[in-house]
Amino acid sequence: MRLKCIRLAGFKSFVDPTTAYFPSNMTAVVGPNGCGKSNVIDAVRWVLGESSAKNLRGESMTDVIFNGSNTRKPISQASIELVFDNSVGGLLGEYAAYNEISVRRLVSRDGQSSYFLNGTKCRRRDITDIFLGTGLGPRSYAIIEQGMISRLVEAKPEELRIFLEEAAGISKYKERRRETENRIRRTEENLARLTDLRQELGRQVERLERQAADAKTYTELKSQERQLKAQLMALRWRALDAEVRQRDQALQLQELELERLISEQRQADALIEQYRQQHFEQNEAFNRQQALFYSVGAEVAKLEQSINHHHQQQRKLQQQALEAEQQQRSLAEELAQDQLTLESLIAELAELEPEARLQQEQVAAFRLELETLEAEQLQWQQSWEVFTEQHAAALHQADLEQNRIQQTEVQLSRYAERLRRHQDEAQLLNIHQQQQALSENVAQQTLLAEQQAELALSLEGVQEQLSQQHARIEQSLQLVEQHSAAQQRLIGQQASLQALQEAALGTDNQQLVQWLQQQQLQNLASLAEQLTVEPGWEAILEALLGAQLQSFCSTSLPYAAFASAPPESVSFITLSTASTPAAEDELLAKVKCAYDLSPWLAGIKTADSFAQAQARLATLQAGESIVTAEGYWLGANFIRFFAADAQQAGVLQRAQQLQSLELQLQQLTQELAWAKQALQQQQALLVDLEQQRQQLLATQQGLANEQAQQQAQSSILQARVEQLQQRQQQLQQEMGELEENISLEQEQLAEARLTLEQAIEQMADHTQHKQKLEHTREQLTAQLRMLRQQAQQAQHSKHQLELQLNTLRAQRQSTEQALARTAQQVARAGSRYQQLQLELAEQGDPVTELQALLEEQLAQRLLADEGLREARQQLEQITAQLRQQEQSRLTFEQRVQQLRDSVQQAQLAGHELIVRRDNQQEQIQDSGFALAALLELLPASAVISDWEQELEQVAQAIERLGAINLAAIEEFQLQSARKAYLDAQDADLNEALHTLQTVIEKIDQETRQRFRDTFERVNSGLQRLFPKVFGGGNASLELTGDDLLSTGVAIMAQPPGKKNSTIHLLSGGEKALTALSLVFAIFQLNPAPFCMLDEVDAPLDDANVGRYANLVKEMSDSVQFIYITHNKIAMEKADQLLGVTMHEPGCSRLVAVNVEEAAALAES
Repeated sequence: MRLKCIRLAGFKSFVDPTTAYFPSNMTAVVGPNGCGKSNVIDAVRWVLGESSAKNLRGESMTDVIFNGSNTRKPISQASIELVFDNSVGGLLGEYAAYNEISVRRLVSRDGQSSYFLNGTKCRRRDITDIFLGTGLGPRSYAIIEQGMISRLVEAKPEELRIFLEEAAGISKYKERRRETENRIRRTEENLARLTDLRQELGRQVERLERQAADAKTYTELKSQERQLKAQLMALRWRALDAEVRQRDQALQLQELELERLISEQRQADALIEQYRQQHFEQNEAFNRQQALFYSVGAEVAKLEQSINHHHQQQRKLQQQALEAEQQQRSLAEELAQDQLTLESLIAELAELEPEARLQQEQVAAFRLELETLEAEQLQWQQSWEVFTEQHAAALHQADLEQNRIQQTEVQLSRYAERLRRHQDEAQLLNIHQQQQALSENVAQQTLLAEQQAELALSLEGVQEQLSQQHARIEQSLQLVEQHSAAQQRLIGQQASLQALQEAALGTDNQQLVQWLQQQQLQNLASLAEQLTVEPGWEAILEALLGAQLQSFCSTSLPYAAFASAPPESVSFITLSTASTPAAEDELLAKVKCAYDLSPWLAGIKTADSFAQAQARLATLQAGESIVTAEGYWLGANFIRFFAADAQQAGVLQRAQQLQSLELQLQQLTQELAWAKQALQQQQALLVDLEQQRQQLLATQQGLANEQAQQQAQSSILQARVEQLQQRQQQLQQEMGELEENISLEQEQLAEARLTLEQAIEQMADHTQHKQKLEHTREQLTAQLRMLRQQAQQAQHSKHQLELQLNTLRAQRQSTEQALARTAQQVARAGSRYQQLQLELAEQGDPVTELQALLEEQLAQRLLADEGLREARQQLEQITAQLRQQEQSRLTFEQRVQQLRDSVQQAQLAGHELIVRRDNQQEQIQDSGFALAALLELLPASAVISDWEQELEQVAQAIERLGAINLAAIEEFQLQSARKAYLDAQDADLNEALHTLQTVIEKIDQETRQRFRDTFERVNSGLQRLFPKVFGGGNASLELTGDDLLSTGVAIMAQPPGKKNSTIHLLSGGEKALTALSLVFAIFQLNPAPFCMLDEVDAPLDDANVGRYANLVKEMSDSVQFIYITHNKIAMEKADQLLGVTMHEPGCSRLVAVNVEEAAALAES
């Protein structure tokens, strides 16, 4: 493979598209200094991937673009294309089949470079990969620029080793080894994370295996528990059913006896009703007489109040007259005092007015002195302006020196601009951002690992929550079952009590209900249904009201309805809807009703105990009695006790129980609804937890994928950081040179500023005059300040005196006004006193007339009191007869009530048993079992206690299991499969790691072998070429270490007749020949496609140039040489001359000449 041509466009001085052809293996590039010869070699280096502007003799990468000249404008981009002839197959791999290879690089003003390979856009790395091992590259031994010869000889052993590695073709091995090491590092990191994940997952699988075994045991025990619960409920149903049949038989006998006693009780109630009517009429007469008595008493009190009011009014007028007389005397004294004050103010004003006139004259004198000093200050100001003009002239001289400093700063700014451009490029490199991105990438990988660990913990937490949630749901189910059972029990009790209440009130008789509907009386309610009794007073009210509780209440009696006889006994009563006020200690206050109950309960007081009732008997009036909640009824001439069985309940007590049951049932229904709602919420939470578990699993997989992407991105960022660091080092070196130049310019600037300071010192002569003027100004200022202060003080004294005069004048005016106002008040007080005296004289004496009316009303009150006593006696007689008859009825009622309570209790117990039996049957159906099937399987001798004991044992076994994760079985299978997958991945990664380590060992072995062979062959070539170039002497290569993978290489050279100990002691020409001997020795071993030499013969004399040219000519048989030279001997050896001219300033052109054709033309 050889270089066929170079196409340049816009690159440095080659502004126009130019093509340089290289048809032979010996091409010399010639031309005057500065015409652009070295730009040809820079172009090749740039295309091969050079990234340092310094190595291209520029400050930034955009400096390779043509920047304009005196006649041309700058252009926007530069392009270089190298065309290689690959007809002999110098390249291997996928490009071996191409006869021609084109490599092009394009750069624009924004600094972005583009690479093209055979016209296809590619990466910079693709270009460098093609030439790896061929000896070509931006900084390889195939391109020897100016100064590189000396740097090659003086290079460190580690730097010189790079040339041998390129010759040995192991640079590509080193690149592959670095990539393999990176892959090993990433594989080891992945393997460590995978090991942590496998260990954590192994612990989870072990825990899930235990939980799955517990869940299976729990499921079996729960199934056994449900079966035992169903059998136990069937046993309870069978026992309750037998008890229900026994109670039904006993209840029928009790109901027959109750019906007989109720019939006899209704006959006694009719007789008592007559006595109650008489009592009601007499009570009305007593109330009328009592109202008359109270009316007369009120009129007596009114007359007494009028007499007292007249006496109070007369005393009030006398007191007001006395106060008016005292006010008149006080105002007269105040008038005399104000007159004295006025005389004092007039005298004080006469003393202050002359002092005010004297103060005015003093202020005028101070003003004259101030005008004189201000005129002197104006004269000083004129002198100061003259001095200022003189000082300005001196400053003008200093400005001239300042201009010279500015000229120096212009040169300094140029260097600063170049430094700024370098700094801008260094900032654009943005290494810190790339490093930060790399650090963030590493941190992100760490964060992802932490998130995966947190996810594992979260998954474990969710699994634990799922187990706990299953246990909570089981508890909620049990709570719902308990509340349901309690609700059914309360419903049964409520139904039993309601049935008893309807039977007691007669509303359970369908025939009577139909009769009431036919007579349109179905809206009437019994008295018992209308009552609301204070707790504890139900029994005594039932005893007092008796059969009236079952009577239907109305404001009028339905006589028309009785045209058709009722199917059984029924009673109606009329009551007033107007309520009678009741005192707090009356029995009426203990009961609330829409009707007036005073016909039965009027005059009945209440007491907290029997002792209290007995103590209050003496305070009772005629017709009044007193009762207690325990059942005592006391009157003036009787005492009764209504005994009741504590286990029995009457109509009113039963109503209270029904209300209590209704409240309990509402509360229990609410609690049941809450329990069901809580169960639904817990079930919804269970679904949410399961979804959360699935989301966590999906997130875990996403994190694993993201971590793989981050690892790939980390490799890219690491390579980018290394490139930017190299460029940064180059920029820092160039900026160091610029900073040295800036430092020199700053020294020159400091010298100019020193000259300026000397000019400023010349202006110091004006200082004394300036100080004198300033001293005069300070004296004038001090005098003015003092005089102004004195004038201000005088003005202030004058102002204070004027304020005092104004105040005295205002006080005199206000005192005169007060005298006039006080005189008017004295006159008004005298008039008020005379008016009050007239009112007292006009007052009469109406007390005698009022006293006569009072005596007349007192006589009428005595007559009303006598009538009230007679009405009370009659009422007491009728009340005694009524109580005697009611006592007889109460004795009879007690027998009826006892039997009725017994029947009701039996009905309630029987109904409760039926409800409990039905509740057991419903629970059996809800549990999914059939009652008939359970009864068939149960033996006749089965005992409930045996089943309860067995059920308790199963429940204890379930409780010992603790919290159960019912999803553990499925989760165990899922996690086991995942662990098997991760185990397989772990095996694959270990196998891949072993393979990569084997590859590293093979690469190291191959590298050592190639480097050793190359070193020996290059050393042999150097020993052979060195005497040939120098005409004698010897040279050799030596290894600086034992490890062939990292050892450096040193050059030992001794020209003929010299025994120097180091190569640094050689002259410039000797160093150049030694370097050329090494380069040519490398070329003989691994010839690069071409070799470019930039004025390497410059330090050589003619004899050495001849030997150098002959050696190049000899090697050109196998290597293509392109060299830049000014030496005629070297030009003579070339097959073709490529001339570079600059006919137009700043623009290079090429002229190609074939030496053989030119010689033949000259001979002809």
